[in-house]
Amino acid sequence: MSPLKIIFAGSGEFGLPTLAAIADAGHHVVQVVSQPDRPAGRGRKLTPTPIAQFALDRALPLERTDNINAFSLPPADVMVVIAFGQKIAPHVVNHPRLGSVNLHSSRLPRFRGAAPINWAILSGDAITGNSIIRLAAKMDAGAILAQSELAIGKSETAGELHDRLSQNGVPLMLDTLNALAAGTSVEVEQDHTLATLAPKLSRESAIIDWAQSPLMIARKINGLSPWPGCRVRLTDQAGTETGRLTLLRARAIEGSHPGVGKIIGDTIDQNVEILEVQPEGKRPMTLSAYRNGYAWEDDFRVKSIT
Repeated sequence: MSPLKIIFAGSGEFGLPTLAAIADAGHHVVQVVSQPDRPAGRGRKLTPTPIAQFALDRALPLERTDNINAFSLPPADVMVVIAFGQKIAPHVVNHPRLGSVNLHSSRLPRFRGAAPINWAILSGDAITGNSIIRLAAKMDAGAILAQSELAIGKSETAGELHDRLSQNGVPLMLDTLNALAAGTSVEVEQDHTLATLAPKLSRESAIIDWAQSPLMIARKINGLSPWPGCRVRLTDQAGTETGRLTLLRARAIEGSHPGVGKIIGDTIDQNVEILEVQPEGKRPMTLSAYRNGYAWEDDFRVKSIT
């Protein structure tokens, strides 16, 4: 099959494996479009998006813009859009000969929106996957060209699931591109009555309500790890702060009940077992490693911070 001329629009790390696979498969990436460089790090140095940096490293034609709709695109067969972060106008969507497709990290119509991976864990789903859809005027509502299915681990974090789904999307996209080129692709309209939303998260989303069920608390810790991260301060019985850390992985104890946020052994209220943490300014580590060098004592209190 002849290589396709492809425009790739993306910004986040989620699209990196697919962009690399498209280029390595022999397709012609005639244009990469990404968001403008943003300040990052302690020095607030202007930094390219992961997609823009890949394009620079591979010497691919790159446009960094905050408005793809004002940019003149080259002739192309298909536009692939992944984690781009801009609304794309119909004239741009329809610019390529075979139209535009989007890789979305959920089994649509479930979890339309900015944070489907996080919400799959927060909601306690056992199964997720990827969807390749046509771009539509309504967010994530386009016809489905392909879907995959992936089991979610019991204590899997959003970061881990993100990485697995990003790799899972590669063969799905390559097969879809081949089907589009061959004229054999099949589009299935979504059942819009089953649509659910996965709204954008913030640091406020990571505040833990210790009166919630341990299962909900563990889901929040795992579903918001590594970002925005459930950040907490430890205080002793006198109320003196002894440390700050991010809870990265947790497990609800079977048959447990809500508590008040008090440490008992390796658990909070003997209800939520903490498996992995990250002290402020340090690397992630298991709780046992943390306890070797930091204070984690029975009767300490755990309070959420933003």
